[in-house]
This record gives sequence, C-alpha cells and structure tokens, in this order.
Amino acid sequence: MKKLILSASIALMLFSCSKDENIEQAEQQQELLSRKEINQKIETSLQDNGDFSWSNTDANTIFSALKLSNGILTVGYGTNKSEFARSNSSNSIKNELINYIRTNEKVAAKGDSDELFEYENINVFDIKVTSLGTIKALLNDSRVRYIEPTGYSLFTQEENTQGRSDSSSGSGCGYGTANLNSNDYRTVAPGARVPWSFDAHNIPQAWNHSTGAGVTVAIVDTGLSPQQKWMNQYFNDGYSSGRTVQKYGTFVDSWWAWSNNYDGVDDKCGHGTKMAAVATAPRNNDNLPVGVAYNANLVSYRAVENVVIDDYHEKRGVSEALTALGNRSDVKIISMSLGYPFSIGNVSDAVKYAHSRGKMVLAAGGTSTSFTTWYGVIFPASMNETVAVTGVKEGQYSKCDVCHSGSKIDFTVQMQRTNGTDNKIPVLSYYNNAANYVGGSSVATATTAGIAALVWAKHPTWTRDQVLQKMRQSAEFYPNKNSEYGYGNIDALKAVQ
Repeated sequence: MKKLILSASIALMLFSCSKDENIEQAEQQQELLSRKEINQKIETSLQDNGDFSWSNTDANTIFSALKLSNGILTVGYGTNKSEFARSNSSNSIKNELINYIRTNEKVAAKGDSDELFEYENINVFDIKVTSLGTIKALLNDSRVRYIEPTGYSLFTQEENTQGRSDSSSGSGCGYGTANLNSNDYRTVAPGARVPWSFDAHNIPQAWNHSTGAGVTVAIVDTGLSPQQKWMNQYFNDGYSSGRTVQKYGTFVDSWWAWSNNYDGVDDKCGHGTKMAAVATAPRNNDNLPVGVAYNANLVSYRAVENVVIDDYHEKRGVSEALTALGNRSDVKIISMSLGYPFSIGNVSDAVKYAHSRGKMVLAAGGTSTSFTTWYGVIFPASMNETVAVTGVKEGQYSKCDVCHSGSKIDFTVQMQRTNGTDNKIPVLSYYNNAANYVGGSSVATATTAGIAALVWAKHPTWTRDQVLQKMRQSAEFYPNKNSEYGYGNIDALKAVQ
C-alpha cells in the first residue's frame, strides 16, 4: 500500500512538473514579439521621450529580444538605483542574484556555469537567461537597477553596413586618402598644415599659450593604425616632443559571446586613427595636418569594431575601456566619437564611473545616416555626465548635413565648409604620409577634446569643472545656452588666456 501511495505521489509530482514546464513553454511561445514589434516600441519611446530603457518595458519584450539575440542578459544591481560602483555590500547582492538566476535557470544541470561575465569596477554582470520567469522576478527585485538584453541590436546587418561606410562624413569606417585643397589649410613652421577649422576657432593663436604638454587625452574608438607612423613611432617629431602614446584593446572579435580573446590594439576601421590625429597629431615638417594638442600624450583604446555601439562585445569593450581609464590618475580627458540611439546600461555605468573620478568625458552628439536622420542627440552624449559636441557649418549656426543637435549639446565645432566645396576637416589618414577629410560630430568631438587639453595644460592644477567652466566662458553664447547648439563655438585663444 505504501509503495502504491509513493508511486502515485511520484507520478503526480512528475505530472505537475511536466505541466508547469509545458505552461511556461506555451506562455513563452505565445508572447514572443517580432523584431519589427520590438523596434516599434523602441522608436516610439525615442520619439516621445528622447530615450528608451529596457527596464521601463515589460518582461515579454525583454524575453523576446533575448530570443532574437544571443540570450545574454546584462544585470545592473546595487543597494539603490544610483549605486554603480562596486563595494562590499554590492558584492553580496551580486552573488545572491547570480545564485538565484543559476538555480532558476537550472544552470548546473546544463553545465553552463561558465556563461557569466562579471565587471570589475561597476555593479554589472552578464549572464545567459532562457526563462521568462527569471526576467519577471528580476524586474520585481529591488536589488536590480536594470536588466537589458545586451545582444539585441536595433539595426539590421544591412543598416549597420550602410551606417558605417561613409568615412567622409565621420559616421563610419574608411581607409581613403585625399589630395587636400590648398584653400583648406595653411602651412606653419616647421612645415605642418593647419586645417581651416583650427583658424575658425583660434587654435593656432592659442598655441602661443599652450600646446597640451603634460596632459593625457584618451580616445575610445576603433584603435590606432599601425600603418600611420606619425601616430606611432614618430609621435614625437618636429615641434612635438617629450610625450607618449599608449595603445590598448578591450574589443573581442568573436561570434562566441563568452570569448576573452581580445582583438588587439590596431585600428581595422580607420575611424579611431583619424580621431586621435585630430586631437594629437604631431607638428612636423612633412606637410601633413597637425592635431589640436600636438604636445599632449595619447592613450588609444580599440574598444569597438566601428562607431555604432550595438554588438555585445562593443558594449563590453567600451565599458571596460572607460573604467580602466577612470582608474588612471594621469588621464584627464576621454573622447568618444561613437554612440547608439538609446541608453546602454553597462556603458552608462562606466561613464558615471569615469566621471566620478574627475575625468572629462566628451561624446559625439550624433552623425546621421539615411536611417537615423530623425534621432536627437544620441547616447552617451545624452548623459548629464558627458560633454556633448556636434558639428556646424563654417561661419553659421546651421548643423552640418549629417549632424544632430538639441538641448543636450554643450559645444559646437565648425567642420563643414560653406565656400561651395562642402569640404570637411583635413586630418592624417590611415596610411603613412597621407591625409583625408573627416566630418560629422565625430571630428567635432575630437577637436573639442584637443581644446580641453590646451586649457588643462595651461592650468594643470585645475579640476574638470574648472576647465569646463573656462571652455563655456570662451564660447560664443555664454552665459546663455542655445536650445540646439549649447554654448556654441569655443574660442580656443580666449580659453587659454
């Protein structure tokens, strides 16, 4: 009789477990949304609110996005919504959440315990999630600041390719070179070419007071070209001397999300090299474009494959670069000529981490492609912790043909000619002894990073806020702020006097 009762109990338990699993499977299948439906929610939020947050949507949307991507959930945790930096108290929360998720996901039974990535400096981890129930529970957990399907991309592969192809506008990758129009530069000793835009901002006049010596500028982008010797072994050349260039890589180029095979420091896109050159290229006698702060130190990070932060490894790469730079006492300025239409949790936390350590983080306001023309100021330029920059046309407050503007913009840089050529800013190319034109909010941001280095070098004991205030006071609209162009164009000479 006992055996009969026991057998019946076991059968009931098996039936109950099977029933629960079937219910959950049916629920998950019924509630899956298509990519088109998810993107519609995102774009509606962007149009209505200027941003989108996964934590403000429902569990079904997040679960559907997980199913349409690599299944990785990024979890931001803490004792409160603003606790982004690691602490002893947050460590215990992290361990409790990871154990709960693994138990709920039955990870041990599947042998997937290695599908976890923990960030060193911020309260974030990435973990594989397959259950709708797990997502629902996390959304209702007060210890969870946010959750995001971090592998999901708003853009299709076709759109990504299109958005990264136009190097002339600064919106993507490119290895091109150009014969510079003589009207777009003038030559100064010992034989360097000063871009027309530098004169528009009185940068050469500012060199009489500061050249950026002693200040370190970090460029978080696609890396540095090994084929451009002036940004490598000849970084000290001509009037540029006594400075250093350092190269790091935090981008993983792998289809496998959990790979830690970092892709190195070399630029395979062309964008990062041009941004680093605008800010810090040497002043020598080779008849090539000089950088704004030609005596500043440079730290280059290959954190992304291209300028759209939409891949899982790009998000992680940018976050790791920012926190590493936040921990460096010598780095004062971080320039990011890249972004995404809406907020990314781990990148946002990393920006806040760097900002909390006194870094000035500059970010591009946005460079349009045919499918992003309606977006406002993009992330992370949309954050209060960043200095947002966009490009305008020569001699007028009219945004460049591919630039974004809006209330989040802090400064502008003239980067598109109005002399009938529409030419952009001359810079060093990807290749040795070659130049090219680059535009968009990307080059405007790197230019402003160079100006910040000039100011900080003139006042090495100043804090970030003091330097930023001096830049504001030197801009055209100060003490007012324009609704589209912030404080406007900076006069670099006024900024260093």
